[in-house]
Amino acid sequence: MIQMSEENGLININVMICDRQYRLKAKPEEEETVRKAAKHISEQVKALQDQFEGKEKQDYLAMYVLMLSVEKTNLENKQLTSDSDILSDLEQLNIQIQKVLTS
Repeated sequence: MIQMSEENGLININVMICDRQYRLKAKPEEEETVRKAAKHISEQVKALQDQFEGKEKQDYLAMYVLMLSVEKTNLENKQLTSDSDILSDLEQLNIQIQKVLTS
């Protein structure tokens, strides 16, 4: 069931995460992404349940949130390094161009 909220262009969607239904608002163009993310969360939590038995769902969700946070931090650090490398390369190119222009 999808309902459109006229005031802000959001639609109401229902997603299932770890056997629990959540009613969310999303932009129509993001609906598929939200549904895929919800499915992915459930799959990853299920994998953690299979790997580490005897915990509560909240524990598995916390473990998955931590895994996502570590991954995000690693990607941010990688991006910062990449940006720094690009900036350094651009500075070197600028120096070489200036040398050529002044000769």
